[in-house]
Amino acid sequence: MLGGTLEGNGDALVNRPGKIEQGGQGTLTFLANLRYEHYAYTTHSTAVLVSRDFQPSQPIAAEAIIRVDDVYNSLRILMEKFGAKVQATQGVSERAAVHETAILSENVTIGTFSVLEEGVKVGAGTTIHPQVFLGKNVKIGANSTIYPGVKIYHDCRIGDNCILHSNVVIGSDGFGFVPQPDGSYLKLPQLGNVEVEDNVEIGANTTIDRATMGSTFIRQGVKLDNLVMVAHNVDLGEHTVVAAQAGFAGSTKIGKHCLIGGQAGFVGHIEIADSTKVQAQSGVATSVKQPGTAWYGSPALPYNDYLRSYAVFKKLPELFRKINEIMKRNDK
Repeated sequence: MLGGTLEGNGDALVNRPGKIEQGGQGTLTFLANLRYEHYAYTTHSTAVLVSRDFQPSQPIAAEAIIRVDDVYNSLRILMEKFGAKVQATQGVSERAAVHETAILSENVTIGTFSVLEEGVKVGAGTTIHPQVFLGKNVKIGANSTIYPGVKIYHDCRIGDNCILHSNVVIGSDGFGFVPQPDGSYLKLPQLGNVEVEDNVEIGANTTIDRATMGSTFIRQGVKLDNLVMVAHNVDLGEHTVVAAQAGFAGSTKIGKHCLIGGQAGFVGHIEIADSTKVQAQSGVATSVKQPGTAWYGSPALPYNDYLRSYAVFKKLPELFRKINEIMKRNDK
């Protein structure tokens, strides 16, 4: 299955995955992060996945070792084989509300109490779990999974092989209001939509606002964690990964292959170059034009500049005390 190399007992029986620090007879575990190496020498697991170049400092406790090129990818393959994906009941529930104009391709599953409004189209092999709402003219591609409680507003589009976890909201209104002379605000209509391309995964309780005009784009291969906020007219580039609680203000454009840490924030109307890395809790207030750079802090600085600055400002109380002592001596 993995194209790996076996060391140890080839007759050992494995029936489930397990954590390396817990294990148990019959479990297969993995070692990818060397911070957990010490568990490999005491694990009760039957077998352990390691990289081909891993050199143990003492005997590994498991009966068998499997050396592979990529531990995490091998683990992914095995988790699929062990049936980690929960399968929904096939077919269209009698208690789902499917508009007569909705078009369902072959092998589509629609769960109990889900609502599909006028003009909805669902691609082949897609699973709509219970209590999902799909507004007018929503289009879902093939082999996608929409988990319970997802709400997709009118005219939004979801691509092929996408996964939307529970309580995701796609296409809610962008935060647009026009100030009036008396200090009140009138709502600016949000007439665009959201376009989610193929192979995107969106974590639970993430919200993506529709565009004021045009589209908010979530490009191919993007992975969003839970509780991410994407505002109107944002464009998240291909294969960008965003950790939980990050937020993107309106009309921000994020490049391809970016890595965004948790609770990072981006002001509106800026552009971030491809392959940019942003440390958790950083605040990005200006465009990043050079690809492949790393940023840290609030407002964000180049990563190494922030670390050097932090080394100084954490000592400010001590430096201030010393300056006061010098000034007092000079006064005398």
